[in-house]
Formats: sequence, structure tokens, C-alpha cells
Amino acid sequence: MIKVAIADDHPLIREGINNVLSHEIDIEVTVEASGGNELLKKIRKSLPDIAILDITMPGKSGFELIKEVIDEFPQLPILVLSIHEAERYAIRALRSGAQGYLCKSSITENLVSAVRRIAVQKRTYITPEVAEQLAVNINRNSNETPLYDKLSDREFQVLCMIAQGKKVQEIADDLSLSPHTIQTYRTRIKEKTDLKSNVEMTHYAIEHNLID
Repeated sequence: MIKVAIADDHPLIREGINNVLSHEIDIEVTVEASGGNELLKKIRKSLPDIAILDITMPGKSGFELIKEVIDEFPQLPILVLSIHEAERYAIRALRSGAQGYLCKSSITENLVSAVRRIAVQKRTYITPEVAEQLAVNINRNSNETPLYDKLSDREFQVLCMIAQGKKVQEIADDLSLSPHTIQTYRTRIKEKTDLKSNVEMTHYAIEHNLID
């Protein structure tokens, strides 16, 4: 039996994942959590065979959570789910230590095969879209490295949220951080990318397909 832990702050998403996996006789959801701290607490009591994480939960970023899970449970594989297409977060998720990346829009078609490939076959699950991003990343020389690759995972997340038109307070609320911390991230983004305003950040994010 493949024991699965799910961490997602949206109850309907957790329910949807449960519904897909519940039809499989060899897969059982044993842990559900709405955030990173809750997940860590629960898997300390009952270690699953695979953890399925949302990348953009409030509080800890998904990347921070991946690293924390791996530090404490190095043998626990992680499948990242996201509403965002592969070019947004896939490479960062894999670099952080995840064994797979799947868009939530394809859960019905691909989730079961992803879980089995990662948990049973001990292999990375990569969709054609993620494979394409990996190829682009490998073939890119240092002069072509995009500005957003200079950003930390949290800075990248804040950049995308600014580009979506969210205000500092709104971003702070979404990430469970202080407005001052968000302003600090914004300053670092400007320094690292030479994007001087929210408008420039938005234009840049649109040009590089970082927002919907």
C-alpha cells in the first residue's frame, strides 16, 4: 500500500486529490494538512511513502517546505502540485529536491501515474512541459541566464505576486509575513534585476510568461 500525505491550503483541492487516489486499491491518503507546519507535525507521527505539496501555501513557501521535509526526512519523496505552468516553478521545485512537478489542471489524468512512478519505481516524474524547461535550462549559456534566476525562491514568489497587481499588504497577508518584510524583498528584487518599479516588474513577468 502506498501511503500518501497531502498538504494544500484549499480543502476542495485536497478533496479532489483524495477522490482521484481513492479509486486505486494500492494507494491510501493517510495524512492531510492545510499548511507546512501541520504537515511536518503529522508526518513525524505517521511517515508516508510520498508527500504531495502545493507550492504556494500561506506562510512557508513551498520551496522552504520542500527543503525542511528533505532535511528531516531525506528518504521521503515529494511531488509538487501547482496551479502554475511548468515554466513558472518546475525547475525551482526540482532544484529544491522535489521528485516531480504536476500542474493541478492535469491531476485527473496524471496524478496516479506520478505517485506510482515516484513512490514505487523511485524515479523522477517529469511531464513533457517540465522536460522542455529542463532542456532549455541546460542549453542556456551564462549570458542568457534570465534575471529571475538571480532571485531567491521567496523573492521570485513576491515578484510574481507584485506582477499580478497585488499590494504589499495583500502579499504580506497571503504569505503570513509583515509588510516590512515584503518591502525588503521588493528592494532586493529591484537590486538584483534592475527593474525599477512595479510596472517594470509586471512588464518583465508578462514578457517571460511568469504570470497568467
